[in-house]
Amino acid sequence: MPLPDLDTYTSDRTITDATFEGVVVPGLCAEFFRRVEGERTATAGRYSMNGRELLLAWGWADEEHCRFSSVRDPEGFWHPETPGCPVVEIIRDGEEPDAPVTALAIRTPTGQWVTTDRARVPSR
Repeated sequence: MPLPDLDTYTSDRTITDATFEGVVVPGLCAEFFRRVEGERTATAGRYSMNGRELLLAWGWADEEHCRFSSVRDPEGFWHPETPGCPVVEIIRDGEEPDAPVTALAIRTPTGQWVTTDRARVPSR
């Protein structure tokens, strides 16, 4: 399944300081798109931070989770799409569950982490 061509979708909404996995990530921009295909609605979400695209996730509006996702490397190329939702780590400033969120990290299909703060890469 190739990356979705967002030019063929309609912009649905844009959220700044978007929520990811139920947690607000300061500076994360989430853009959502949709397109009717027969009796179903295809959806796509593009996530970026500081003007840098990080992630695309797409599927169908009637499905609970992403059908596919792809991570963008800091050098600008998209990793191959993977089935399902991406593996994401919310990075906080401290160990407490309510410590401020400072970064977001997304694991590539090769196991590397793409992060919004290169100094803070998950250890797992």
